[in-house]
Amino acid sequence: DSDLSMRTLSTPSPALIFPPNSPGFQNGRGSSTSSSSITGETVAMVHSPPPTRLTHPLIRLASKHQKEQANIDRLPDHSMIQIFSFLPTNQLCRCARVCRRWYNLAWDPRLWRTIRLTGETINVDRALKVLTRRLCQDTPNVCLMLETVIVSGCRRLTDRGLYTIAQCCPELRRLEVSGCYNISNEAVFDVVSLCPNLEHLDVSGCSKVTCISLTREASIKLSPLHGKQISIRYLDMTDCFVLEDEGLHTIAAHCTQLTHLYLRRCVRITDEGLRYLMIYCTSIKELSVSDCRFVSDFGMREIAKLESRLRYLSIAHCGRITDVGIRYIAKYCSKLRYLNARGCEGITDHGVEYLAKNCTKLKSLDIGKCPLVSDTGLEFLALNCFNLKRLSLKSCESITGQGLQIVAANCFDLQMLNVQDCEVSVDALRFVKRHCKRCIIEHTNPAFF
Repeated sequence: DSDLSMRTLSTPSPALIFPPNSPGFQNGRGSSTSSSSITGETVAMVHSPPPTRLTHPLIRLASKHQKEQANIDRLPDHSMIQIFSFLPTNQLCRCARVCRRWYNLAWDPRLWRTIRLTGETINVDRALKVLTRRLCQDTPNVCLMLETVIVSGCRRLTDRGLYTIAQCCPELRRLEVSGCYNISNEAVFDVVSLCPNLEHLDVSGCSKVTCISLTREASIKLSPLHGKQISIRYLDMTDCFVLEDEGLHTIAAHCTQLTHLYLRRCVRITDEGLRYLMIYCTSIKELSVSDCRFVSDFGMREIAKLESRLRYLSIAHCGRITDVGIRYIAKYCSKLRYLNARGCEGITDHGVEYLAKNCTKLKSLDIGKCPLVSDTGLEFLALNCFNLKRLSLKSCESITGQGLQIVAANCFDLQMLNVQDCEVSVDALRFVKRHCKRCIIEHTNPAFF
């Protein structure tokens, strides 16, 4: 496992993916027997390409029946590659150890557009180093085919692993490192600076990440031509709870092409941060600020500046938002399709009325735990939003069966209705079922089945 052995042009072992004591792996070799639960740490190993023929005397004694079982070898190369394309990274590495033909097919560049590694015990830094080195065999120092790296949940990923990706994968378009809490801003800066085509970045749960920006060197080098811009369109920073308004300001100034932004449980974000966001990122279609408790109606006024471009908005559990904020959204964002306002207790029937009359193309609405919404609000929805497919009224204390019947009689395309913890009768639920044949009803009434 020394650096010298890493220089051999050979196949990474499945030990890159599985710990040595995992099922199907014993003593560094594949095994058909199962072992105890996964223990120990994953080790990166390299092996030479398999020989063309197996020369073990026991194998030469194989029966005719056993030889006939290898019909897969009769398939042409393009069919084998198509089969291999459905395998995850770890299984593809295993296939490369079967024989020389499989080795060559398994390392076909077309199969390595994506690397997907999972597991808390995997030595993911080492795995990425070995895999990228092997993929750079034909194009020294760069993996021109690799476009997607998904290592979500690999808690042992560190900045070293991201540095490897940044240095070797200039064509990277998608990176998911959610739950990898050991990575820092510096490593993320390197990735976005050295991978100019990166469009999709998921750093949710990475608590040390407080900003997205170019490195200082890249900023100086690119500013005359690119204006310090980053091409990211999809950014998920859910649970990056250290993110503050200043960090969001920097993100907005650098990532002006954002169309999808998720800031769930970024509890330090305020209306000021949203003001920065709307100055630079005018193309946002989907935005989530759920559980951002400092966001208020003033923040909704800023978000409303997106106008008809906004299609998805989640403001769940933002307790400072009232009918005033909903009215801003309803007035300017007429093409809104999805709204999650669960737990916004300041919303009343008046807010639902504004929404229903202006956002008539609404397809999904969650107003659960809004105790001031009653059957009156549901009537406005039913008479204006005929395309409604999903409606959640969980824990709405003022909702009755009469309101549900009005909705069911007008919204025939309803596919999901959540009335858990609502005082609605069995007859009302049966009425919904009769009129909305495809509707799945989530309820807590034991008499309805």
